Amino acid sequence: MPPAQYRKHGTHRHFQAQKSGGNPMTLREVTIRTVPAMTAVTVDHTGSYMQIGKAFDALFGWLASNDMLASVQHAVGIFYDDPGAVAEDSLRSKAGAVLAAPIGVTAPLSLTEIAGGQYAVLRHRGPYADMAAAYQWLYGEWLPQSGREAADAPVFEEYLNNPRNTAPSELLTDICLPLR
Repeated sequence: MPPAQYRKHGTHRHFQAQKSGGNPMTLREVTIRTVPAMTAVTVDHTGSYMQIGKAFDALFGWLASNDMLASVQHAVGIFYDDPGAVAEDSLRSKAGAVLAAPIGVTAPLSLTEIAGGQYAVLRHRGPYADMAAAYQWLYGEWLPQSGREAADAPVFEEYLNNPRNTAPSELLTDICLPLR
C-alpha cells in the first residue's frame, strides 16, 4: 500500500488511543528533526520484521570482513510496509549502515538513499519486540493530532546502541517518520 493510501486507510485508523494516564506512551515525546539525506549500505530482507537481524548479521559480517566497522556512523533499519496491511511473508525492509565515506558494493549489498527533510522522531527504550506499541501511538495518536502529514517515503529506525552488548530493556531506537 503506498504511503498516501496508508495515511487515509491504514490500520492506524483503527487504533484507539488509550485515554488513561497509565498509558506509557503518554510519557513519550516526539521531536521534529531535520535529517540530512543519507546513503546506507543495505541488505534486503523480506518477511517478518522481527527476523531482520539475519540481514544485519550478513551486513555487519561483510563490513567486518572488509575492515569497515570503524567507518559505521549509524545502523539503520528501513521499513516499507504496514505489518497490519501486508502479509508477514511479504513485508519489505532493509538492514543498513551509514558509513563515513561512500563505497562501491556488489550483491547482496546495495546502496539505499534515505531522503533528507523533516522527520518526526520518537525515541523507544526497550526491546525491539515491544516497538509495535510505539508505532501504533506514533501513527494512531500523535500523527493525527499533530496537524502534520507523513511523506511518501519509508520510515526508518536508527539504532543508538548495540544489541550484542546492551540489555534488551536498555536498547535505544529512534523511530524516524518522514513528514511533508
